[in-house]
Amino acid sequence: MTHPVDLVEVWRGDLCESLHQGHAVVCDHHGAILQAWGNPQAVIYPRSSCKMLQALPLLESGAGAHLKGEQLALACASHEGAPLHVAMVGDWLADLGLGDDDFRCGPQASRDKDLYLSMIRAHREPCRIHNNCSGKHAGFLTLTKHLQAGPEYTEIDHPVQIACKSAFEEVTQETSPGYGIDGCTAPNHACTVHGLARAMAFFASAQDRSDTRSTAAQKLTEAMMAFPELVAGQGRACTDLMRAMDGKVAVKTGAEGVFIAIIPEKRLGVALKITDGATRASECVMASILVKLGVLNADHPAARARMTPPVLNWDGRVTGHITPTAALL
Repeated sequence: MTHPVDLVEVWRGDLCESLHQGHAVVCDHHGAILQAWGNPQAVIYPRSSCKMLQALPLLESGAGAHLKGEQLALACASHEGAPLHVAMVGDWLADLGLGDDDFRCGPQASRDKDLYLSMIRAHREPCRIHNNCSGKHAGFLTLTKHLQAGPEYTEIDHPVQIACKSAFEEVTQETSPGYGIDGCTAPNHACTVHGLARAMAFFASAQDRSDTRSTAAQKLTEAMMAFPELVAGQGRACTDLMRAMDGKVAVKTGAEGVFIAIIPEKRLGVALKITDGATRASECVMASILVKLGVLNADHPAARARMTPPVLNWDGRVTGHITPTAALL
C-alpha cells in the first residue's frame, strides 16, 4: 500500500464530520515490520519525536557521563516551560558556565498557564530557556563544550550536527534524503516511517546489548520513563500516557502529527504520522496502538482522553466524539 489510510474519525451528532489519515508502523527488535497501516516507506520529518536520537552523541562521546537522569529526560523533552523545567535547564546552563544567549533556539512563551500569566503581569519577555526544546539545546551545548567546537551548534556542518546526523542514519538504517530546519533552529533529518519505528525498536531492545550506543539508548529511555513530567508536562499526552503505563514505556510526540513509542518489555518500536498534522489524531492513534499491543489499559483515564475524547462546545456540552477507525481496533 502506498497511500495513507483512514485512522481517526471525528463525529458530530450522527455525521462523521472529519477524517484523519496517516501511516503507522510497529517494528520488532530486528527492525522487521510486525504491523503497518498506510505506507511504511512514506518519507517524513520526525520533528521532536526523534530527540532521543539527537541525544545519542551526548552520551556516546562521554560528554554527558556526569549528567543525571533528569537532565537526560530534558535532553529528550518538548517541555512546557513550567517553573520546574526552566529551573532545571537554568541549573544545567549555570553548570556549563553559559547563559540564555548561548542557546540558538528562539524565545518562546511558557505553555505553563500560571507562569505565562505571571510573566505578562510582570512585563517580562519570554526567553530562550522557556523554549520547549531548551533541554535538547542544553545537551547540544554540553556536547559543544566537550568537543571544544564553535558556538553555532545548530549549523548543519557543526561537529554536533554532524554527529547527530551520523547517529540518526545509523540507527534508522537509512540514508536521509534531506533535512529541514525545525522550530528550534536545529536540523531535522527526514526518514521513512519504517526507519523511525526501526530506530525506536533499537532503543526498545538496547538492554540486550552492551555496546556504547546501546548503553546510551538504554539510559535515555530509562530517563524518559522515570521522569515523564520532564518530557512534556502536566496534562500533556506524553506525560499522562507514560504515567498510565507505570513507567514501562517511553512515548514522544513531534510536531505535525508524529508520535513514537519505545516498549522495552516487548522489544517493540512504534512510529506514526498523521498526514494533515493533527495532534488530536496522532494522540488517538498512538493510544489505540498501545492498547492494541497490551501495554495501555483502554479504561485508564489517560487512554480514554486520547482514544475516545468527547467533542465539547464552548458551553461544555458534548456535541460529538473522536474515535479510532476499525483499522486500529
